[in-house]
This record gives sequence, structure tokens and C-alpha cells, in this order.
Amino acid sequence: MTLDPRQAEAFLAVAELGSFELAATRLRVTASAVSQRVRALEISLGHPLLLRTRPCRATATGQRVLQYLRRQALLNADLQAEMSNTEDATLTISLAVNADSLASWFFPALAGMLVRERILLDLVVEDQDHTYALLESGMVIGCVSTEPQSMRGCSAELLGTMNYRLVGTAGFCKRWFPSGLTRQAARLAPVVAYTRKDTLHSTFLLERLGLPEGAYPCHYVPGTEAHLAAVRYGLGYAFVPAALISSPDSDLVDLAPKHPVAIDLYWHRWNVQSPRMDAISRQVMAAARATLSAPGNP
Repeated sequence: MTLDPRQAEAFLAVAELGSFELAATRLRVTASAVSQRVRALEISLGHPLLLRTRPCRATATGQRVLQYLRRQALLNADLQAEMSNTEDATLTISLAVNADSLASWFFPALAGMLVRERILLDLVVEDQDHTYALLESGMVIGCVSTEPQSMRGCSAELLGTMNYRLVGTAGFCKRWFPSGLTRQAARLAPVVAYTRKDTLHSTFLLERLGLPEGAYPCHYVPGTEAHLAAVRYGLGYAFVPAALISSPDSDLVDLAPKHPVAIDLYWHRWNVQSPRMDAISRQVMAAARATLSAPGNP
């Protein structure tokens, strides 16, 4: 089956932007025209593709179509770049990556290639437990995730293990944990988490001390640099990537030296990829494996 290009373009715009009005602005047509094209595509496929909510969301079938259209766009862009052989041929790729990977190994690994190959990033920064859902929905074409199983048409490769330490400043620990990390002290000491999706700290406190989420005060500070700064300024204690606190002159105290947390990370990608996306995948895997720990090695 061949999809009508204008209908596919309209559906892709609505799925990405979340509304018919914004899609109409991008395509320089009326919202009514966008609606008619999407409806025509739904009729031709025999399935609804969008939930007309605010914002609009793709249905399960719509997600499959969205995945197909994104891969097709990458293949087309690579072919055009190869055929035209021009210096200004660019490619935009959508990836979902967790903040800690961005702050440690991701950009150093890819920066040179992105510049050399004229690749633009449409980057979604999300908790590593939630990046997979973005790939599944068709919003990205590759992701760093904790999910070990690949979905149909994709592969999942183990990148390595990111190790975390539970730390706070010396002054913070002296004030809140004078007798060490105890259950009673942890009920009162403020935690610094990334977002409400971040379960690293809450899972640890539940499993180790029997404290459920909400049984202790918690700051929410998204972004690796801001998150670490909050800890360094004494706002609270938190799990921090070991690679960011390895300096011997660090003023941070490890509150649970016998209980580091290790998170295995996987690279998910489509099996059929454009040449440049395939090169990016190889670069991501090589760089991560050279930087992250091997599974089982803290």
C-alpha cells in the first residue's frame, strides 16, 4: 500500500505538534484541509490514527504509521544527501536520552560526527525508565533505556552500567545523619530527585529502610547539573552518577558505600535504518561501552 504524501505529511505534523491548528501553520494550509487529509488517510487505512484530544495523540495504529513515516523520512533524507552531494544537506534525527548519559558520555561521543555529517538533533531528555515509551509511540527513532527487550522491528543492545552513589555534603550529613543512614533520620532528611518519574531514590529507601514514597521531604530538581548543584549546596542528598563525583577532592560523603546502585542501559534502534542513523548507532554503542562499566563491575 502506498500512502498519499500530502495525507501522510498532515498526519505526521498533527502527531508531532499535537493540534490541527499548529499543523496547519507548519504546512501553510487551513486546519480544515489538515483535518480532511488526516481523515482521508484514516479511511484509506481503515483505522483511526489520532485521538482528537488536547493535545492530539496517536492511536496504537497511528503509532505504527508514525514509526514508518519517521523511518521513511530518514531514508529519503539520506538518499537525497547522497544523490545531491551538497555541503548543506542535513538530516534531523529524534532521539530520547536520559539526562545522566547526556552529562557524561553522550555528547563527547557524538559531537564530532554530528558536525561532520551535518546531522541535527531533535532530542527528548527523559528518565531512562520512560524513554522506551517514546520509541514505542513513534516520537523518536532511537533511545537509551533501561528496558532490555526490544519491540518488533527493533533491536536492543546492552551499552553498559551506570553506577550511582548516595551522597550529600559533609555538613548536610553531619546535620541530618549524625548516626549514619537510619530509618528515623531518612524520614526527616530532604531528598533531591530529578522529577516525580525518578524512582531511583524512592525504590532504594523502600527496599532498604521500608520508607514509602511521601514518607520523607523531597526536592524536585531536573537536569543533571542543577540536580548535582542542589546536592552540593546542601539542599538534600541524592543518588548521583559515580563518574561525576570521582574527583579525590570531592566534598560529598557517600552515605551508603556498601550499597551502590547500578543501572543497566540499552540502546534501542530500528533494524532498518538510514546509513547515517546506522553510523550514529555504532558510535553510540562504541562510546558507551568504552565509558560505562561492564555489568556487575561497580
